[in-house]
Amino acid sequence: MTDLPSDMNVIELKEFGGPEVQHLGTRPVPAPAPNEVLIRVTAVGVNGPDMVQRRGHYPPPKGASDLLGLEISGEVVAVGDGQNMWNVGDRVCGLANGGGYAEYVAVRADHCLPVPKGVDEVDAAGLPETFFTVWSNVFLDHAIPENGNFLVHGGSGGIGSTAIQLGKGLGLNVFTTVESDEAAAFATSLGATTTINYKTEDFVAICREAGGMDIILDIIGGDYVARNIKAARHDARLVQLAFNGGSKVEIDLMPIMLKRLSYTGSTLRSRPEEFKARVAADVREKVWPLFENGTLRSVTHAVLPLSEAAEAHRMMESATHHGKILLKP
Repeated sequence: MTDLPSDMNVIELKEFGGPEVQHLGTRPVPAPAPNEVLIRVTAVGVNGPDMVQRRGHYPPPKGASDLLGLEISGEVVAVGDGQNMWNVGDRVCGLANGGGYAEYVAVRADHCLPVPKGVDEVDAAGLPETFFTVWSNVFLDHAIPENGNFLVHGGSGGIGSTAIQLGKGLGLNVFTTVESDEAAAFATSLGATTTINYKTEDFVAICREAGGMDIILDIIGGDYVARNIKAARHDARLVQLAFNGGSKVEIDLMPIMLKRLSYTGSTLRSRPEEFKARVAADVREKVWPLFENGTLRSVTHAVLPLSEAAEAHRMMESATHHGKILLKP
């Protein structure tokens, strides 16, 4: 910890509520625990769970930092006992249980990955949360149907833009719902086969005309749950990652039985640390090379100063962004 400051700037929540509850504060620089590394933050990603925690509905796991921020990039500046993966000076990006809205953050060594070749270190801060989430829910331990149909809701956001690229890179026909012609062009540039303007088009009809979907990734919930079931073909998988349209719904379970559908969902933050380490290793082996060969690319919508976290949250909640929103200390 030599040559490091004793204190650092952070973004704290004075209370739960809207974006304005975030304020610049000061905390001691954390020391890395065994099997952790201390990272000087180059940038931190802004994600949907940050919004939920800010509103008071997503408490951090026991022992985790109360600060927001689940993914970061930066330089390793100190290492804890028992880890031999990283050295001081290494440039990494990683998945944190919190604490990323700060100048320094301690992260488990096996939850970190090298910055992919060809990706700017700032942009790399927007990779871990969405790639770990999409990979672990959609692709890890699952057979991918050859030339299958993959429906991604919210194709212009962080999860959506990640899912489109991974689906395309793994040979799926990617359908996605978007809110505008501009968003449609963005999704197409990422590899979407078919874009559906949910304001003017019925995604169920379009998906059924295409023979139905093999995999559906949803962040909306609400009435989309029943509609997703209608859009699915037999033996499809439906994956729920968020409920922006509400989590309490009434559906007819009969089609799930008749179509032999699998309906799953999860949150990544509460999963065991060993599971996240396994996801990190799998992503490093199977996904990171796709950045090196140009199949995947980072997609950053905006980079704001850490002190403008409130504005970043307003931008996120406006749902007009295309790609990831990042904060830079």
